[in-house]
Amino acid sequence: MTTPLPISLFPFLLLILAICFTIFHANSNLLCIQSEREALLKFKNDLIDPSNRLSSWVEGGDCCERIGVVCQNSTGHVHQLHLAAPLSAPDFNALPAEWEPYERSKLRGKINPSLLELKHLSSLDLSNNNFSSIQIPNFFGFLESLTYLNLSRAQFQGAIPHNRRNLSKLHLQWVSGLSSLQYLDLSYADLRKATDWLQVTFQHPSLLELHLSACSLEDDPSPISVNSTISLVVLDLSENNFSSVPMSIFGLHGLLSIDLSSNSLEGPIPDYFRNISFLEVLDLSGNSLNSSTPNSLFSLNHLQFLNLSSNEIYQGVSEILLSLSRCCLDCLQSLDMAHNHLFGHLIDPLGHFKSLAHFLDTLNLGCNLLEGVVSETHFSNIKRLTTLEASQNRLRFQPNSSWILLFQCRIIKLGQWHLGPKFPDDISDGGILDILPTWFLNLSTQFEYVNLSYNKLTGGISYLNVRVFVDLRSNQFTGPLPRVFPTIQYLLLSNNSFSGPLFELVCNSLRKGPMECLAIEGNLLSGEIPDCWNHWRRLGYLDLENNNLTGKIPPSLGHLNPSVLNLRNNDMFGELPSTLQHSTSLIMLDLSDNHFSGSVPAWIGDKLSKLEILSLRSNNFTGHIPQKICQLQSLRILDLDNNNISGSIPKCFSNLSAMANKSNQNSYMFQWSSTSYMFQWSSTSTNLFCIRALLVLKGRVDEYGTTLGLVISTYLSTNRLIGEIPKELGSLVELRSLNLSGNLLIGNIPDEIGNMELESLDLSMNQLNGEIPSSFSNLNFLNHFNVSYNNLTGQIPTSTQLQSFGNFSYMGNHLYGPPLTTNCSTNRTPTNFANSGSRSEGSNVNWLYVSIVLGFVMRFSGVVAPLSYIRSWRHA
Repeated sequence: MTTPLPISLFPFLLLILAICFTIFHANSNLLCIQSEREALLKFKNDLIDPSNRLSSWVEGGDCCERIGVVCQNSTGHVHQLHLAAPLSAPDFNALPAEWEPYERSKLRGKINPSLLELKHLSSLDLSNNNFSSIQIPNFFGFLESLTYLNLSRAQFQGAIPHNRRNLSKLHLQWVSGLSSLQYLDLSYADLRKATDWLQVTFQHPSLLELHLSACSLEDDPSPISVNSTISLVVLDLSENNFSSVPMSIFGLHGLLSIDLSSNSLEGPIPDYFRNISFLEVLDLSGNSLNSSTPNSLFSLNHLQFLNLSSNEIYQGVSEILLSLSRCCLDCLQSLDMAHNHLFGHLIDPLGHFKSLAHFLDTLNLGCNLLEGVVSETHFSNIKRLTTLEASQNRLRFQPNSSWILLFQCRIIKLGQWHLGPKFPDDISDGGILDILPTWFLNLSTQFEYVNLSYNKLTGGISYLNVRVFVDLRSNQFTGPLPRVFPTIQYLLLSNNSFSGPLFELVCNSLRKGPMECLAIEGNLLSGEIPDCWNHWRRLGYLDLENNNLTGKIPPSLGHLNPSVLNLRNNDMFGELPSTLQHSTSLIMLDLSDNHFSGSVPAWIGDKLSKLEILSLRSNNFTGHIPQKICQLQSLRILDLDNNNISGSIPKCFSNLSAMANKSNQNSYMFQWSSTSYMFQWSSTSTNLFCIRALLVLKGRVDEYGTTLGLVISTYLSTNRLIGEIPKELGSLVELRSLNLSGNLLIGNIPDEIGNMELESLDLSMNQLNGEIPSSFSNLNFLNHFNVSYNNLTGQIPTSTQLQSFGNFSYMGNHLYGPPLTTNCSTNRTPTNFANSGSRSEGSNVNWLYVSIVLGFVMRFSGVVAPLSYIRSWRHA
């Protein structure tokens, strides 16, 4: 029988329970260790954190609550540090304005050794930051508990440290002692001096994933034997310098994924891949592999993704289809063999294509030598296929005019198939001469991408029911602009005959839409640009050139903040709105060939710091060139031709660093174009999202696209500029074209200009005097040169280039010597037209030449003067 406890014990038991509860509660809210809290603060103090990501790392409080810090629940020790800069913010279709905060989010500075105080740290992720000023710290080799290390894209410099001691739990030479490491990513680290990477990594007992992409690795002459107990399953060696597949790979029988893309692999595809029987992913794209695909490759009955694109494989497509249909249909999801030399008929009589397409999600056979006729029956019973790419082959598509798309493809690329003359499908450069059919306009929104560019399609379009991308450039469409699906991001309607106003498209079709590119240049649009752009916040590319638009630039257009704004060759007028200064992401601003007036705003130089192309030519701008233009450090093309700008040329032009230094690597234009989402969409349409500009180089007007980034030019001709040519222009050594013609410039030509690397130089029709500097003999790259109609005297300097130009380049001066045919003595006193009426008795003036020159000037002015005032003549 249990004896009841004395009542006096109950208070004591309650006290014990309270103490236990307090201890339990304290453990459940355990603060981090004091020494580790101080270590983290020391670590933070040596970092540069532009975006203040580590703002929660302050004195006091619980360091386990700080961003990026993970503690063990039971002990409070710091267990993990996740300090990777975010990768998900700017995707490929991000605008330049969105890249700026992304770059600011990257940590910089130094790595403080205080991390050694974190004795229980098992995971350290510093990926995607910017530690380009330091090497990988040696003390990383002493982090005894580390099992996960990610330094990919962190931009560390120098050699990898080789500490071996105390690395009992990490996985890779300083990694070899880390016996528990399972994941290692050192992508974009320079490992050219790490000659033992193969021995260290391939023999590591616990490593599951190894990523060494873009590490400058080269062939290892000494293959190693791989223990059968090695557990590596994912191997990424892409973007290195291998000329052959490292033989040691074939000893890694447990591999599930191999990426050797973008190397320099040569010869046939090794037959040894058959040894890796569980392989699911194999990427050998972007190499120089030749011959044909070995049968053993198609015997891998677990293979799901196979990419052999961009090689030199020469093989009949029927052989490939047959091999795949025998072994891989149940597992293969994606096959990419584009950009090879595959030949033969895509559609075989035994139906292997249909069998293969029935199981695949993605099939890409573009840019090969395939031929034959395809009909809609070959697409019947295709259930899983979502992406079909077969552009740039010798195929003919002949569907029935009543064909209805029943399969689930979201992307179909059949570029340069022979599809005409009647309309059968939806692809570019197909020779189609027809009206856009009703069935196409009623397509389901399953389609993300539609490209019908460069055909001869006619008729009007009322509505485009496509989700993301529409390219109808260079056809013969007429009528008003179509309404579009609300999710459309890229709309390219250039070079058609669309007419009417912009109002319906801009103000009613896209309420809070995600449009990023709108290109409608080369149409017949009329009326004013509407003032309702406030909901087009993501628009990064707007091209409305070569239309009949009138009116002023609406204020709301200045709040878009695009990268490219092109309104060239319209009938717009007025001063530039001050709201444009908010477009701080502008790379290109082209307002040429309009009727804009007022002075060139100083805020262009003060606010538009990323500007690389500024073209205001052929307008009515007045006033002086603002000094703040010199603040545009990225400016590559400055075109102020054919205005009424007065004053002198600013000496501070020497501060335009992109014209004075090699700066392609800092080009916003190159960065924006290369990250443009548009390039993902088109393997068949080159230069799809290329920034273009019309430039007057070498005396003629040309359009520059892909080579625009190589053009560095300054055009100030046909204005009212006065004063001398600043010698500071000579510091612009990257400048390739300089045009100062048709002004009121005086004085001598600066010697410094002869030290530049100009390809085009035009100083004609000014009031320059003195001799052509002898330094002009150094201008070895000139292919256009003109100093005519000045007051220059003396002998033309001798050089291969200067003597290659005709008389027209020098006429209207007092020059002599080759290439001019008139032989004059070196001590001849040149004629001064101003004093020719009272010449001395010993003068040698030839009045025949004088009358010829004056007559030419008067007749030439009779042509040039109307061009300055009559717009239609100037355009013609």
